[in-house]
Amino acid sequence: MEALVLEKVHDLQIRDIHIAETPGPHDVRIKLHTVGVCGSDVHYYEWGAIGPFVVREPMVLGHEASGTVVEVGSAVTHLQVGDRVCMEPGIPDPNSKATRLGIYNLDPAVRFWATPPIHGVLRPTVVHPAAFTFKLPDNVSFGEGAMVEPLAVGMHAANKARIRPGDLAVVMGAGPIGMLQILAALAGGCSHVIVTDVQQPKLDLAATLGPVTPVNVARESLVDVVQQLTDGWGADIVFECSGNEAAAAAVFAPLCPGGTVVYVGIPGKPVALDVSQAQIKEARVENIFRYAHVYPRAIALMGSGQLNVKPLITDHFTFADSVKAFDYAAHMPPTSVKVQIVLPE
Repeated sequence: MEALVLEKVHDLQIRDIHIAETPGPHDVRIKLHTVGVCGSDVHYYEWGAIGPFVVREPMVLGHEASGTVVEVGSAVTHLQVGDRVCMEPGIPDPNSKATRLGIYNLDPAVRFWATPPIHGVLRPTVVHPAAFTFKLPDNVSFGEGAMVEPLAVGMHAANKARIRPGDLAVVMGAGPIGMLQILAALAGGCSHVIVTDVQQPKLDLAATLGPVTPVNVARESLVDVVQQLTDGWGADIVFECSGNEAAAAAVFAPLCPGGTVVYVGIPGKPVALDVSQAQIKEARVENIFRYAHVYPRAIALMGSGQLNVKPLITDHFTFADSVKAFDYAAHMPPTSVKVQIVLPE
């Protein structure tokens, strides 16, 4: 099949590749329609590795995906040929302790699309477990369906935050994950979100997503804005979505006593934390890695109209222009949020 293959760092090729996939009784075969370009895909393209995950041989990229079921295993009952679907890209070991405990995203043996050595889905078809394949409502487009994967990150973080109705949250970073974190926090019950970044166009877009106050931290103080909006109390929740080391170290300053910090973005280097700031506020600190058990809820929120990701899909490329799409995503202008690649019909 013809696929977008990462041969090595800075070398992407659209070429034929043999991937042997035979559907089992609990699997479906999906014809891919739309695949989003994730920051991790771009990172592999530019650097060839993320932490311990190193690209050592040619690998197909892409894991944010939607498509149409074209073949159904004999034991599958909830899907049929022709269903429009999105897919959760991580396949855990069903017998692992993590899976049995319900934290399957933490299974060390998970097989996650476009994470070495597992091929991704910028290709015509993929075979996938039906249990991790979800039907899209009629009013949810393929483009929106491909946004469920990054939205799931925000939904998982919102769950970890244990949002109470009316909470005020800070989201650090207005990139794709930060934008989706805003939507997830509001859908989860937050009354207001303060979002930070240094790129004003992204902040301007974030301000259109709901009751959101943008803060350009290159020009103004986040703590001052939070203090003003909370009568000096502080934010109930801080979601750190930027992965910036300085931001990750500064999460406790805008937090209220007894508040919660959720680390979403992964810093590229170790972060020096002032633990005393967390202690004197009795801060609760949560971390997330990908997501678990949130796809159905994310899809339900989209289908109900309560959560709209359409403004975040800013750029489209054809599959034939996939290499251009990655070069664009690697150097996106501040007006862009999510790049998607549409495969041939």
